[in-house]
Amino acid sequence: MLRPQVLIYTETTPNPNSMKFVINFELVPEGVSFDFASPSEAISPEKNSPLAVELFGYDWVQRVFISYNFVTVTKNDETEWEEVLFDTKQLIKRYMDSGKPVLTKAAAETQHEAINAEQDSDTIIKIKAVLDQYVKPAVEMDGGAITFSSFQEDTGIVKLLLQGSCSGCPSSTMTLKAGIENLLTRMVPEVKLVEAEGV
Repeated sequence: MLRPQVLIYTETTPNPNSMKFVINFELVPEGVSFDFASPSEAISPEKNSPLAVELFGYDWVQRVFISYNFVTVTKNDETEWEEVLFDTKQLIKRYMDSGKPVLTKAAAETQHEAINAEQDSDTIIKIKAVLDQYVKPAVEMDGGAITFSSFQEDTGIVKLLLQGSCSGCPSSTMTLKAGIENLLTRMVPEVKLVEAEGV
């Protein structure tokens, strides 16, 4: 199957250190995402990504997030996007043009097994449905992801994992408390509090 001509455009995100690079075809299945907070995570067997490894070759890259049709790159505070944007976009384009895999086969299989292995309670199913329907589309537009981590039945605390541009974003705490917590406590009465992981 021929891959289409690679087209990439950039979008800013609410996190000034994160830039979203949108590609004109699917990188990973919809609903699946990979967050690499360090070069060592990019080479781990569970979520190995040759593309993330190449991006971490830039010493200013602090995080790489790969989702459906975009890659979010988070830089350090010292680097300006004007200095590195063109080279980063070219690196991603060259990589995509080469036809190399975004993830190793083992990483893709590990993710697939993890999704299929989950047995959720009714409350967790409701929480995930609210996140998928109301939260995920808006957050992905901003180059990040907020995914379900855990729910404590006895305390009513939901823990969510902040990934991509959401991790370290100045406005993510407000979004979490004012937006997501209000939404979840209203739509899923068992939820009392929402906390973030991966910030």
